[in-house]
Amino acid sequence: MEIKVLGTGCSNCKALYASVEKVIKELDIDANLEKEEDLEKIMSYNVMSLPALVIDGKVVAKGKITESEVRKLLTLNN
Repeated sequence: MEIKVLGTGCSNCKALYASVEKVIKELDIDANLEKEEDLEKIMSYNVMSLPALVIDGKVVAKGKITESEVRKLLTLNN
């Protein structure tokens, strides 16, 4: 599973990355997690609100995302 957190480094972006990292470890998901901060690459996903969560190339959530929402999204897409 390829997971990307799109964001420019704001506190919400960092919090989402930390939540995703924590849930991946808790659920023992085999995934590659990366943080994308390059605005040109972020814009290629056509997202207008950050942070955004991308799983296997598909944007699955935008804006502030709670840890429980992350858990649900990763479970559904695993």
